[in-house]
Amino acid sequence: MKARTSDIEKAAGALRAGELVAFPTETVYGLGANAEDPAAVARIFQVKGRPPSHPLIVHLGGAELLDDWVEDVPATARLLAERLWPGPLTLVLRRGRRVPLEATGGLETVAVRVPDHPVALALLSAFGGGVTAPSANRFGQVSPTTANDVRAELGDAVDFVLDGGPCAVGVESTIVDATGEVPSILRPGGVTREDLEAVLGYRLEVPSTSRVRVPGQHPSHYAPRARVVLVEPEKVVAEAEIAQELGHQVGVLLPPSFTDAPVKAQAVVSVPGSMAAYARGLYGFLRELDQRGCDLIIASLPVEEGLGLAIANRLRRAAGPRPTV
Repeated sequence: MKARTSDIEKAAGALRAGELVAFPTETVYGLGANAEDPAAVARIFQVKGRPPSHPLIVHLGGAELLDDWVEDVPATARLLAERLWPGPLTLVLRRGRRVPLEATGGLETVAVRVPDHPVALALLSAFGGGVTAPSANRFGQVSPTTANDVRAELGDAVDFVLDGGPCAVGVESTIVDATGEVPSILRPGGVTREDLEAVLGYRLEVPSTSRVRVPGQHPSHYAPRARVVLVEPEKVVAEAEIAQELGHQVGVLLPPSFTDAPVKAQAVVSVPGSMAAYARGLYGFLRELDQRGCDLIIASLPVEEGLGLAIANRLRRAAGPRPTV
C-alpha cells in the first residue's frame, strides 16, 4: 500500500509541530516524534506507559546521515550500515549532540536505524530529521503490524496515523551493540545472526544479559492479554487439552508438524512452516487469540536459527518470567 503524498506531508508537519505520528516500517508500526524535541519524545513515554529509563530508537533517512547523530563510529558499524541498511537492523553507538537524553533513557549511547519501507523513508525525507519511534502500542504489549492495530491500541492518543499497509517482516529490528570493534546481538530480530555473520566474517554472540539497555529487554514484553505458556512441541496438544479441562479458554499456536492433530481448545492457529511467514504473522496470531476470548495460550519455540531465533525471543518475552512447562 502506498500512502498519498498529501498524507506524508501532513505527517511530516505533525512531527514538526511536536505531535505524535504512527507510521509503518518493514518490522512493525512505530510511534514517532521529532527526535530533537524533548517534549515530544516525553509524550511517547506518556502515551505508551513506558518507563522513561527505557531507551528509544532514532530512525534516519539514510546511512549517510549516521555521523550527524552519533560519534566515534567503529569500522564494523560502518560496514554493517553500508551492507544492511535500509533494513531491520538497529546499531547502538555513542550518542551525538543532536540526540537528547530523553530519547536514550539517560544513556550516552543511542540506538539508530534506517527502515526499509517506502512510506517510512518518504516521511523521513519530507520531515528532514530523525524520528524517535518505539512500536506503536502500550508498553509491554503486542506490537502492531497494521494501521488498524495502532488505532485499536492507542486511539486518539496518536495525532496522525500514516497507513502503509501490513508490515512485511512482522518482528522488530535486530539490535546490535556496535560501540566496540566486536559487535554483539542484544535483541534478535529481522536481520538474522547468519546475515550479520556473513557480513562480518565471524560468529556473533547473543548474550542473555547486557550492560547496555535497549528496547525489548523488559522481563515481560510483546505480550497479549492472555497468559502465554511455553511447552515442548510434542506436548502442545496434551497441555492444551488439560488446560481446557481445568476451565481455561485455551488458544493454541500449533506447530507445523502437528497441523493434522485434533485439538480441544477455544481457538487454534496453525503456525506456518516458513519462518518468514511465521514472523510476519506472529503478532497477528497473538492478537487473534486475544480477540477470540482466550485467557491462556499454549505455544512451543521454533528452532532457534534464522528468523526462528527472533520468534523464540518474542515468545519467551511474551511468556514473561515464568518457568517453561
